[in-house]
Amino acid sequence: MHQNNHLRISLQLAEKICKKHDMRLTKKRRQVLTLLLTTNKAISAYELIELFETNFDDVLLPMTAYRALEFLEEVHLVHRLNTANKYVACAHISCDAHHELSHFLICQQCLCVDELNDSHTSNLSDLTSQAEQTGYQLTSPQIELNGICNKCLSTNNNA
Repeated sequence: MHQNNHLRISLQLAEKICKKHDMRLTKKRRQVLTLLLTTNKAISAYELIELFETNFDDVLLPMTAYRALEFLEEVHLVHRLNTANKYVACAHISCDAHHELSHFLICQQCLCVDELNDSHTSNLSDLTSQAEQTGYQLTSPQIELNGICNKCLSTNNNA
């Protein structure tokens, strides 16, 4: 019940976010977002296509999947994890987070992803300046940290 309520609220907020940007959350985009919100791990576009067919008994062409993901990324409802080339729903849809500098913890075993609140961390302009002073130009405004989640650690310890 709690998951259904969270999903319903997240989708309503997603509608408002899209309207605020003068864009539409079409049926396919909404279905893609629903899958990402209900999946507990990062998934690739092709995994998304398989889930779409299983859950909605409909075909999602690769080009349509990528366009939907690109749109959802543009309005900050979805994040692309660059190191894994997978996608995850934004964990902060309901709190209207700023998204200047997203931080992700990614479990190397189960691919579970947790998005951290960036309010207590360095800001993007500081990191951009430091990168430029070191001779780099940032191409991705997010930080991806790999590790092993507590669930996998306890499973490994019990094995």
